[in-house]
Amino acid sequence: MLTFLLQLLLAHLVGDFLLQPGRWVTHKNKHALKSRYLYFHIAIHLLLLLITTKFESSYFVAVLLITVSHFGIDALKLSLQKKKTAKWWFFADQAAHIAVLLGVVYYYYPFSIPLDNFYSPEVLIFFVALLTATYVSAIVLKFVMKKWSVEKGKETHSINDAGKYIGILERLFIFFFVVIDFWEGIGFLLAAKSIFRFGDLKESKDIRLTEYILIGTLLSFAIGIGCAMAYKYVLTIL
Repeated sequence: MLTFLLQLLLAHLVGDFLLQPGRWVTHKNKHALKSRYLYFHIAIHLLLLLITTKFESSYFVAVLLITVSHFGIDALKLSLQKKKTAKWWFFADQAAHIAVLLGVVYYYYPFSIPLDNFYSPEVLIFFVALLTATYVSAIVLKFVMKKWSVEKGKETHSINDAGKYIGILERLFIFFFVVIDFWEGIGFLLAAKSIFRFGDLKESKDIRLTEYILIGTLLSFAIGIGCAMAYKYVLTIL
């Protein structure tokens, strides 16, 4: 079962990402079903599926079904997506393709997903700790840092919510670094962030901005480490 799934997944990844140039994607988005590259793309997928399944006749129905469904999903996306919704259609498109692959694998090799394992204390505490270290702490930090917030106009040309997502990713890395006992990674992360922030601190004459960044960084690191340590401790007493 696993081998068959990997064969199909490999064909999908190579066809959708490795062997699909950017100009093909642009042409398809512009011309939709009239784009010749859509049909080149589907033909490549068909060939890749045949190669990865070693042209085994028992898989011909699966190959045909995946190819036809791939065309249908891509055609639906190209017909309905708009510039503002392109990002969401990309993820929906990929999710639909993966769902088809799993459905085909299930048809040939019926399998079951042990959902009960997801409700074990170990899994539940993991998600609680992960959610706390990322999104929950982002909201907490927002309220805590509000009293020291820098006045508008002090920082320009910043991506919307960039600080929020940088902090989430930062604490996510810290969480896993602590869990796997790779404390050196935290030092590397702190050094990398300091380098990128050095320009802001050097060019700014506002001490308030420097203090704001420093407090936010230290609090973010402390929360990430604290959540990971708490998670590891709870695991020892379960």
